[in-house]
Amino acid sequence: MSLNTQSLQPIINFIWSVADDVLINKFLENQYQDVILPMTVLRRLDLALEPSKDKVQKTFDDFKEKIDNLSGLLTSEQHGSGLAFYNTSKYTMKKLLADPKNIDANFLDYLNGFSENVQDIITKFKFRNQLETFQSTGITFSLIEKFCNPKVELSPEKISPMAMGYMFEDLIRRFNEKTNAAAGRHFTPREIIELMTHLVYLPVKDKIQQGTFLVYDPCAGSGAMLTQSKLFATNPEGEIKSKASFHLYGQENTGEMYAVCKSDMLLKGEDPDKIKFGSTLSEYGFPADLKFNFMLTNPPYGTSWKQDIDNLNVSSTKKVEINDKRFNLPIKNFKGELETTCLTSRSNDGQLMFMLHMLSKMKSPEDGGSRIASVHNGSALFTGDAGSGESGIRQYLIENDLLECIVQLPNDIFYNTGIATYVFLVTNVKEKKRKGKVQLINASSNVFYKKMRKPLGSKRNELIAEHIEAIQDLYFAFEETEYSKIFDNKDFGSYQITVHHPERDEKGNLIKDNKGKLKSDSSLKDTENVPMKESIVDYFNREVLPFAPDAWYDKSKIKVGYEIPFNKYFYQYEGVRSLKDIVADILVLEQETDGLLKEIIA
Repeated sequence: MSLNTQSLQPIINFIWSVADDVLINKFLENQYQDVILPMTVLRRLDLALEPSKDKVQKTFDDFKEKIDNLSGLLTSEQHGSGLAFYNTSKYTMKKLLADPKNIDANFLDYLNGFSENVQDIITKFKFRNQLETFQSTGITFSLIEKFCNPKVELSPEKISPMAMGYMFEDLIRRFNEKTNAAAGRHFTPREIIELMTHLVYLPVKDKIQQGTFLVYDPCAGSGAMLTQSKLFATNPEGEIKSKASFHLYGQENTGEMYAVCKSDMLLKGEDPDKIKFGSTLSEYGFPADLKFNFMLTNPPYGTSWKQDIDNLNVSSTKKVEINDKRFNLPIKNFKGELETTCLTSRSNDGQLMFMLHMLSKMKSPEDGGSRIASVHNGSALFTGDAGSGESGIRQYLIENDLLECIVQLPNDIFYNTGIATYVFLVTNVKEKKRKGKVQLINASSNVFYKKMRKPLGSKRNELIAEHIEAIQDLYFAFEETEYSKIFDNKDFGSYQITVHHPERDEKGNLIKDNKGKLKSDSSLKDTENVPMKESIVDYFNREVLPFAPDAWYDKSKIKVGYEIPFNKYFYQYEGVRSLKDIVADILVLEQETDGLLKEIIA
């Protein structure tokens, strides 16, 4: 019988999600398999032993003082598990959940209760090495609870050895891909750090020659952004040659990277106490009133911040509500009135939450202000409909005239991803010419990078000095070119209106409610995004009414939306290829494949 691999995907996907929900920020990505794979095996063994658990326990209690080697009894059909292995602990995985307070000690007892052949498996997995981390991060209960979820159906009766082999193969394949990504999550290529430091420091070069400045990375990783940015500013042979004091602050929530960062600070003569451990979003390690002059970071994107949400005490079932000043900010409704709104992104992508955190750490303009460089993927530009948290965060950034410039980087520039990435430049001390404006720079063209001789993970392209200089020249010129566009803040805003169409009966007559108003046909309901610079009435009269004369919109439910459709602004039309060229290419392909086809048939 062939294996229905599609039916296994929900289970594999759920097991895979355990890493993102429970292990994220507690383990490096390339260590996930050190937890997930042994836990998958242990749960499968656990389920196999569950039916005979009471019998095994009774046999063990009755004979442990009378017989030295109980293996034969405990594996027998009559007195034991009827399998080649057993567990003499009083716990099963499900029973461990009944005593959360003592779960770490009980889990160790549970592991020690397995028979010698399973102990060998546990040892080969080096699974006990993870237990201290489980306890120190408090995830033991969550991890076991996940594996006890009915969605993880791993019992031998339901999942055959062949199916289990496929599941492991698929999980290992995914983990191998993650392994290639792990270094990139914490290590930003040096040339990207160089570009970011140039764009952060050079515009204020003359203002940082003397004094004291605080530099911060809320997702410090190995600390490379901090140390490299200071080196750029203070290098006697560099472009700035600052004599000022730069104090480096950072926070990191992965233990191993935190240790690397802190030791690196020690080696470089920096203050290691200025590097804090824990999640920046829910366990911020510095005083709330501590502000920074410069901030540079590459926050995790496309990863869960669910644990932070839980830690921040969310008090709503329909919408995330967090009682934290960093994430409750005034934004305008469609009437132009300021409303304090809880701005939160989706639980599976916390990158914009780090932006809000950094905004809260900015020095006031009267105190010199702050400059921020932060790397994001495309999600930060456009994900989230009008009225969503992501849209609201962009709205706050732009309406408060904080967003200065966005640089699109070349694809395949990071070690862990080939997707498009963007450097956001944010400041509360814009130059006069930049006030009310946002500059977009498209540095994704091959004019701004060169191909690497040998790829490193997903990294196939790199910036060299001349590319960085070309990008910063575009920034300083602040002019419209093929690669640089300048927009008013309002160009990114829109009003979302819901367009209603009347409901009709079977005879085509309009249906009205008991107040005499036309009833809306929910199946025909649609939305329109009206550019903020345009009148809603004029737009509706021009774009909707000519095609639907009886349509209307609810003026009390207009939503404000902000997005930055980067690609639309730099789109270049490519003409359709001629039929002659297409036919020529097809003929070449036919010639190339003809010999191969004959070889296969033969």
